[in-house]
Amino acid sequence: MSKQTLKNSVPFFVLLIVAVATVFIPTLPNFDQGNYNGADTAWILVATALVFLMTPGLAFFYGGMVNRKNVLSTMMKSVVAAGVVSVLWIVVGYSLCFGGPVNGILHGFIGKPSTHFMYKGVASGGPWSMAPTIPKSLFSMFQLMFAVITPGLVVGAIAERMRFTAYVLFTALFSLLVYAPLAYWSWNPDGFLFKMGALDFAGGTVVHISAGCAALAGAIVLKPRKMHILHKETVPANIPYVLIGTGLLWFGWFGFNAGSALGANALAVSAFSTTNTAAAAAGLSWMFFDALRGKKPSVTGFCIGAVVGLVAITPGAGFVAIPQSVFIGFIAAIISNMAVYLKSKSSLDDTLDVFPCHGIGGMVGMLLTGIFATKAVNSAGNDGLAYGNAAFFFIQVKAMVFAAVYSFAASFIIFKLVNFIVTLRVSSVEEERGLDLSQHNEKYMDIPIAVSGEGLSLAEV
Repeated sequence: MSKQTLKNSVPFFVLLIVAVATVFIPTLPNFDQGNYNGADTAWILVATALVFLMTPGLAFFYGGMVNRKNVLSTMMKSVVAAGVVSVLWIVVGYSLCFGGPVNGILHGFIGKPSTHFMYKGVASGGPWSMAPTIPKSLFSMFQLMFAVITPGLVVGAIAERMRFTAYVLFTALFSLLVYAPLAYWSWNPDGFLFKMGALDFAGGTVVHISAGCAALAGAIVLKPRKMHILHKETVPANIPYVLIGTGLLWFGWFGFNAGSALGANALAVSAFSTTNTAAAAAGLSWMFFDALRGKKPSVTGFCIGAVVGLVAITPGAGFVAIPQSVFIGFIAAIISNMAVYLKSKSSLDDTLDVFPCHGIGGMVGMLLTGIFATKAVNSAGNDGLAYGNAAFFFIQVKAMVFAAVYSFAASFIIFKLVNFIVTLRVSSVEEERGLDLSQHNEKYMDIPIAVSGEGLSLAEV
C-alpha cells in the first residue's frame, strides 16, 4: 500500500471505529419525563431545521461567487461539515461545549469530554439548565446546527486552492479546538466569558468572529492564488446562486437568532424583528454606499450587505431594541464595505472576503451590543453604554479581543498542523485545471444558452 493510499484510507477507518463503537453503547429511552412546553418544543424543532437550511444556503452563496471551475468544490466544502461535525458532536462535541466543568488549569475553558461521551444521558437526562422547557436532546440538535455552519464559513477565504481532504481534517480540528472552547466560554454557565458578563445572544463571537479570524489565518497560511498574484478578476459563476443563497441564509437566520430565545415567547419575536430589520438596513446601506462611491447598484452588493447585517445583529438580536437594529445594520455594512476595499489593496487573498464580512461584522456587532443592549428588551441581559453602563461595554470589548486572538492563533496552528499531515494546497496544475475536476472529478455546467449570432453556449463563452 502506497503512502498516499494509506493517507486516503485513514478517514474511512476512523469513521469505521466510531460506527463499530456505537454498537456497544447501551440503549436508553429517547425521552424522559420532563415537564416540557409543547409550543417551545415545536418552535425550536422548526428553528433547528431553519438553521440547518443555512448550510446549503451558504453553499449557494459561496458557490455563485467563485470561478466556474471551482463551483462544486466550494459548495462541497460548505456542506461536508454537516457530516463531519454531526458525527463529532455525538461522540464528544456536545460534551466539550455543554458538559460539566473540568478541574485544574482547563476549568472554565472547556467541558468535560466524559459528561455526554457518545451522547450518554442527553436523550433521557432531563433538560439543559438554561432551557428548562425543551428536551435536552432538542437543545443539543439546535446547538449542533451552529457548530455545523461555522467551519463552512471559513470556506470562502480558502476557496479555489485548498485540498478537500485537508479541509475535512481542518473542520474536525477546528470544531474541537476552536469552536468548542468558544461555545463553552460564551454559552455554558461555567464558561469564563459567561461568568464575566459578556453577552452573545446567537453567535457573534462563537460563530462569526471565530470563523472570520480562522479565515484570516487560512488565507495567510495558504498564500494567494495565482490569478490573485496576476491581478486577474474572478468572474462570478452564477449570480442567481448568490441571490438564492442569500434568501436561504436570511430565512434560516430567523431560526438562528429567534430560536436562540429557546422558546416561543416575546423575546423570540423581538429577535426575529431585529434580525430582519438589520439585514434590510445593511443591504440598502451597502448598495447605496457603493453608489455613493460611483459604482452601480448590484445584486451581489445588496446580498453581501444583507449578510453583513445578519452577522452584526447576531450577538445582540435578543438584547437590543428594534429601532437601534437599523443603525447596527447600516453602520456594520459601511465598515465591512470599507474593510473589503482596504483588503483589495493588500496582498491578502481572502477569496470571498470572509474576514471583512464575518470577522469584522461580528466584532462590530459585539461592540454595538455593548452600546445598545438594554434590560428593557431582555431582563437577563444588561444595559449598554448608551444607557449609562460603560463597564458593560468594556466587558464586550474584552470578550471580543479574547475570541479574536484565540480563534486566529489556534486556527493558524491548526492550518500549519494540517499542512504537516496532509498538503494544504493543490498543485499549480490542479489550481489551473480547477478543483471541481482535480478534487472531485465532477464539473459544474450551466444550462446552455445560445448567444445571438454566435451559436455558442454560455459554458463555451
